[in-house]
Amino acid sequence: MIIIYEGDLYRVASVKHLTPGNKRGFMQTKLKNLRTGLGTENKFRSEDRVERATLETRSMQYLYEDGDLHTFMDTESYEQTSLPAEDVGEILSFLLPDHIVQIEFFDGKPVGISPPPSVDLEVVETEPSMKGATASASYKPAKLETGITIHVPPFVQVGDRVRVDPSEGKYLERVK
Repeated sequence: MIIIYEGDLYRVASVKHLTPGNKRGFMQTKLKNLRTGLGTENKFRSEDRVERATLETRSMQYLYEDGDLHTFMDTESYEQTSLPAEDVGEILSFLLPDHIVQIEFFDGKPVGISPPPSVDLEVVETEPSMKGATASASYKPAKLETGITIHVPPFVQVGDRVRVDPSEGKYLERVK
């Protein structure tokens, strides 16, 4: 959820309801300022009011990288938007051209990006498998075509395509 608090946009990272003893309850929150990127913690009492930001979510296709800028195209209007690498964040390690992501807009400006639920990437470098290795054995590092290294089961070889969860950076399965 994204809220407007003290005139800025904040993404709510976590919420915990606390009721200390015989005192009034409050919500302990962790917030991230979308303009500055700084995190903060705040307590909201029941009488505090915050406004929920109304966001427009658009499906956008990742096109290309130009220096520090990454260009995305709206899949409906074909309008292009360029974002700096720091705004795209860690998701960039899992994106190849033509991948579809969800970008959130507030007042016509991009404020957040959501990765696809999974991406299929090719393994370009990993240790050879050992005879008798099974999926229950320990995982080994594998470098993917985007340059990121994840842990995969021992049976995954160079040239295999693997499905990865970009939000956690974890191996899901081998794909054909």
